[in-house]
Amino acid sequence: MDGHFVPNLTYGMPIVAGLRRHTDMPLDVHLMISDPLAYAGQFVDAGADLVTFHVEAVEDPIEVAGKIRDLGVAVGIALNPETSVESVMAAAAVCDMVLVMSVKAGFGGQAFNPIALQKLQKLRESFPDLLLQIDGGIHGQTIGQAHRAGCDLFVVGSAIFGQSDYGRAINELRENLVI
Repeated sequence: MDGHFVPNLTYGMPIVAGLRRHTDMPLDVHLMISDPLAYAGQFVDAGADLVTFHVEAVEDPIEVAGKIRDLGVAVGIALNPETSVESVMAAAAVCDMVLVMSVKAGFGGQAFNPIALQKLQKLRESFPDLLLQIDGGIHGQTIGQAHRAGCDLFVVGSAIFGQSDYGRAINELRENLVI
């Protein structure tokens, strides 16, 4: 987050680099920033394996996706709840993942917006093999709905970190992830 595209500031390249030193798991970096190409290379250098940018932040999402791919990583494109799914359809064809935001980017703890389910369904119908990710308002009551709508990957914050027992919270999410 850059304090411009979204009003908050958050992790930067040092956090990604620090995580990279401790894991060989894929690192998925979601850039909620106005100029993703200005920093994408630095995040890749820090250890990102997948870089996701917002369709709302760029003029030519296909060009941006190509330039990120040229950095040697996978590419994702994200869209906020008020943005039409049609705005990512052309770029989705050249991306590895689409991130559907079920809340406005930038703030944790927001309520799930069911418009995301319709977007996931449309994307799944159009791109059967594309990775689909959702972020925002994911908890025990929404994770199964998102999965049934076609979602593969779930960004979960408050439903885990707002609990006293993280392991139990994760197990409850898994139990609710019903096909």
